[in-house]
Amino acid sequence: MKVLMINGSPRIGGNTSMALEEMRKVFESEGIETKIVQIGNKDIRGCLACGRCKELGKCVFNDVVNELAADFEKADGLVVASPVYYASANATLIAALDRLFYSSGFDKTMKVGASVVCARRGGCSATFDELNKYFTIAGMPIASSQYWNSVHGRAPGEASEDAEGMQTMRTLARNMAFLMKSIALGKERYGLPEKEDHV
Repeated sequence: MKVLMINGSPRIGGNTSMALEEMRKVFESEGIETKIVQIGNKDIRGCLACGRCKELGKCVFNDVVNELAADFEKADGLVVASPVYYASANATLIAALDRLFYSSGFDKTMKVGASVVCARRGGCSATFDELNKYFTIAGMPIASSQYWNSVHGRAPGEASEDAEGMQTMRTLARNMAFLMKSIALGKERYGLPEKEDHV
């Protein structure tokens, strides 16, 4: 099984990275392959709604978003993580997710999603809700934890001192692993849910 983890932070090795690393350790102990891609420091433009992806089968802007799409298609789960800016996710991450979900034509049904947010203090809940909307529009079950998926820290390394936050990340990874494995068994026995023609 595979999980793609997208880090929307521009800071390499920062608090958002620490949260994802805590999850990665659990995934590996569960025999799940992980790939972490840091995009917050990349130049990623937003969607133009040009519609060319319907013709090309990928986004017209050939950047990391098309690379993420290939990994996402092979993955059983997707984790998106962001620091909180003005009670919202990093704009680079949002630009990437808009294009990733819109331009990739593969079926995302029953791929498991999880969002992770990191803040000094406030804005986590709003950002958490913002990121979860990508999953719910795509037929993706959302993995939950023992608390909302957030960690707190301002200075580099402070997130590691948030004992509850780090435990939340470990619990999230365990729950996500269980959900992915359960869905794999369910698909094997029952298949995917029946789909109606889109109205």
